Amino acid sequence: MHLPDGIIPLDQSIIYWVITILIFIFIFYKFSKDENKEKDIVKIAVFAVCCFILSAIQVPSPLGIPIHFFMVPIITLIIGPILALMAVFISLLGQALMLGMGGITSLGANFLVMGVVITITTYVFYRIFSEINENLAIFLSTLISIMFATFTQVLELILSGAMNFEGLLASLIPFYLFIGIIEGFFNILIIKAIKSLKPELLEKK
Repeated sequence: MHLPDGIIPLDQSIIYWVITILIFIFIFYKFSKDENKEKDIVKIAVFAVCCFILSAIQVPSPLGIPIHFFMVPIITLIIGPILALMAVFISLLGQALMLGMGGITSLGANFLVMGVVITITTYVFYRIFSEINENLAIFLSTLISIMFATFTQVLELILSGAMNFEGLLASLIPFYLFIGIIEGFFNILIIKAIKSLKPELLEKK
C-alpha cells in the first residue's frame, strides 16, 4: 500500500502534505496536554520501531503475492489513536528513507491512508463493536479499517490518473480483504496474549 514517489502528481502530493501538517498541529496540541509525556514518548518510539520492522516483513500468501501486515490497527488498540498516529508517521518515514517503501513526496498521501484512516476507523469501530463483543470488535475494527484505507488509496490513485476505477477494485480489494481477515484474527490473539501477560499495556486512552 506504500505509494512511491512519482505516482501522485506533485500538486496533489503538496495537498496531502498540507493535510498531514494540519493533523500534526492537532496531534501536538493534544500531546501538549498529556500528563505522561515521558512515558508516552517511550511508547511512541517502541511501537514505531515495531511497526517499521514488522510491517516491512514480506509473508508468502496463497494469492501468489507476498503480503505484509499493517500493524496500525493493533498499535491503535494498544496505545490509542494519538500516540499511534505519531508512531505510524515515524515508521512510514523510516521505511521511505531506509527501505525504499513509499517516498518523501508521497509520504503525506501514504500517511493519510495507512495512518489517519486506519487509526481513526480502528478506534471508532472498536468502540462501537466492543459494546457487543471484545473479539468481534478487534476483528471487525481491523478489517474495516484496512478496507477503508484501501478505498481511500483507490480514490487517491483515481485522482492521480494512475489507474482506472475498475482495475483498482479488481486488484486491490481482494488482496487487502485477505490481509484484513488474517490480520484481524492475529490481532485477537495478540490482545489476548497481552491481557494475560501485561494487561497494563491496554490502559484505555
